[in-house]
Amino acid sequence: MITAQLESATSELGLSVVIASLVLVALSIALAQWLRLGVTRDIVVSALRAAVQLLAVGVILTSLFTSRWATAASILWVGVMIAIATFVIGRRAKSPSRALYGVAGVTVALSTVLSLLVVFVSGVFDLSPVATVVMAGITIGNAMPSAVLGVNQAVAANRNGKNQLEALLSLGMTRSQVVRFMAPTPARSALVPQIERTKVVGLIALPGAMTGLLLAGVDPLDAVLIQILVMYLVLGATALCALVTVAAVSRSAVTDGLVVADWVSGQDPA
Repeated sequence: MITAQLESATSELGLSVVIASLVLVALSIALAQWLRLGVTRDIVVSALRAAVQLLAVGVILTSLFTSRWATAASILWVGVMIAIATFVIGRRAKSPSRALYGVAGVTVALSTVLSLLVVFVSGVFDLSPVATVVMAGITIGNAMPSAVLGVNQAVAANRNGKNQLEALLSLGMTRSQVVRFMAPTPARSALVPQIERTKVVGLIALPGAMTGLLLAGVDPLDAVLIQILVMYLVLGATALCALVTVAAVSRSAVTDGLVVADWVSGQDPA
């Protein structure tokens, strides 16, 4: 029944429907252009890029999930998502240390694996290539932005607080103590968006997973319970990735010899 409903709904989609959905984007572009905000090009590029990427993913996933190698392909796909997220965290975040790539990769991979284990072991979803890719994508897609924000906030906090770092070290603090002193503020800043979204879930907006299930005809209570599970996994993965990466940056601000690292002063990392 659910499959039939989805097939019926998707069969009615066409180019005209997609174009109609751009009305808010067009209004935003017009307003941005009138105010001369300089973001018109970014809005257009992001909209086009998203469409191209999603269409490409749809074609690839269709071929993968209908092949005899679907299980192996889904595992490979998750690995690629983890690799891309790791690269983005280290590249887009103004990373002062190449070691952050390793820390970010391990943390993203760990949170993804734990999320998949909870979902499949609990029996919420049957183990399948589609469910594996979808759940991994939800986890990684939500954790990555918070990790990037956390790294940038930690870099700024340590550079702006160089004198404070030197004072802490002069007082005899260990590396771990310095991390515990410098990390809380950037960590809180990185977690605020996800925490606020979690606080108002169901009051202001219905989450995507729950909305999709409701549209597919799933019982509302079942949809809510599944969404709660997904929401907790996302919150946990986001917090884990943000906290670990912030701690890694704060730790790299102090060398093994307990002096302030060169990158804190704006010098290129070794």
